[in-house]
Amino acid sequence: MDALNGLLYGLSVACGASNLLLLLGGCLLGTLVGVLPGLGPVGAISILLPLTFQLPPVGAVIMLAGIYNGAMYGGSTTSILINVPGEAASVVTCLDGYRMAQKGQAGQALGIAVFGSFIAGTLGLVGLQIAAGPLSALALKFGPPEYFAVILLGFTFIVYLAQRSMIKAVLMALTGILLSLIGLDPITAEQRLTFGALHLFEGLNVVPLAIGLFGLAEVFGNLEKTASAKILIVKIRSLFPGRRQWLAAKWAIVRGSVIGFLMGILPGGGPVLSTFIAYGVEKRVSRHPEKFGQGAIEGVAAPEAANNAAASTSFIPLLTLGIPPNVVLAVLFGAFLIHGVTPGPLLMTQHPEIFWGVIASMYLGNVMLLILNLPFIPLWVQVLRIPDRILYPLIILFCLVGAYSINNSVFDIGVMVLFGVIGYFLKKFDYEAAPLILGFVLGPMFEVNLRRSLLMSQGSFGIFAERPIALAAFAVCAVLILLPIAKRIRKR
Repeated sequence: MDALNGLLYGLSVACGASNLLLLLGGCLLGTLVGVLPGLGPVGAISILLPLTFQLPPVGAVIMLAGIYNGAMYGGSTTSILINVPGEAASVVTCLDGYRMAQKGQAGQALGIAVFGSFIAGTLGLVGLQIAAGPLSALALKFGPPEYFAVILLGFTFIVYLAQRSMIKAVLMALTGILLSLIGLDPITAEQRLTFGALHLFEGLNVVPLAIGLFGLAEVFGNLEKTASAKILIVKIRSLFPGRRQWLAAKWAIVRGSVIGFLMGILPGGGPVLSTFIAYGVEKRVSRHPEKFGQGAIEGVAAPEAANNAAASTSFIPLLTLGIPPNVVLAVLFGAFLIHGVTPGPLLMTQHPEIFWGVIASMYLGNVMLLILNLPFIPLWVQVLRIPDRILYPLIILFCLVGAYSINNSVFDIGVMVLFGVIGYFLKKFDYEAAPLILGFVLGPMFEVNLRRSLLMSQGSFGIFAERPIALAAFAVCAVLILLPIAKRIRKR
């Protein structure tokens, strides 16, 4: 099935009445969570994932993709109006978006964020549609050595691109791999790290783990803040940027889209890193770099475009290789498995309705989000006025229901609370939780492919040198590991 026929087939799936309603619900919920400061797409998907358990796999994945894209759209609203990012990828938008709002240009800032997101998201989807077929064909040639090398490369990128300490990122990734070992050995079926506890025989579930680390931990962190953010009282006159603003922003949107496309494919890259790079590039190429940080519309357009382009293209490695490139897609990977679907090179042939249905639904979701975000901005502003004493208990309630509903087990609630406390202290001591979740999700694939490779070669590590793809991945890993060491030696 070629790309055009695949898209038409996907549209026939996504345009079903039930799937359209699920997509609309996902976009609404995602935008709402994106508007609320702190939670972000990881927390949103983790908390709302149990809502999809009784749905068919196609509808469930379409709804979750809608939540993800909605959260990426909605995060800019709080960045511009109260200088607090709704999610991590909207941090850069604060720099110029809030300044524009202070100058009475809140409508234009929100408008360019929405239009830039729509244009970049659509361009990213075109790239996803074109690249998916060839990558799936290439992935069919992958064996255990290639998968092991690519997963190792993903871990290396995650550590190399860590926003804070590289050593802390390594520790978090190793902790995630260690937690993934709990349960029965995938090859010998022996117990590992269960300590005789019956609940641990099947290992830990990714949902309570993610809800605790990203949902509860965020609430615990916000509860200790005594001051709440003040909403900027402005009259939003027009949501359509003027001609001069469009001319200033058009190339920023194009450059942001290209950067987002490339960073979305990269393991460990994704929306957050792409926004920082897009903002830096825009400031570098600008004739008036001094405008940045003072209310430059390019400083809103570029990161928002990069954010949404990366959100679209990050589905490429998940759907074609079965490898989640960032923490949000790691939770989505868990959702696929819960519904009995394994993402990877065979997804296009075994479950074409899911593969093409998700891609087509993202096109429709982009249009829905454009329609929802422009007229509903005044409503989202009112949502920001919900008092913390009402909002946080509701979030905790969703967390409890979400964790319990997976297996109807109180044990999962205990796991969620435990990791909520752990996540709170990780934030206090400046550790990132994202590498832990990625290590936890990729850990079983990492272990199984290593052991299968060694079984194929009768214990010889030379098998990795005999495979060109594996050897190339190892070479890139070596370069990424040696670069920071070389920089330190130069400094000394």
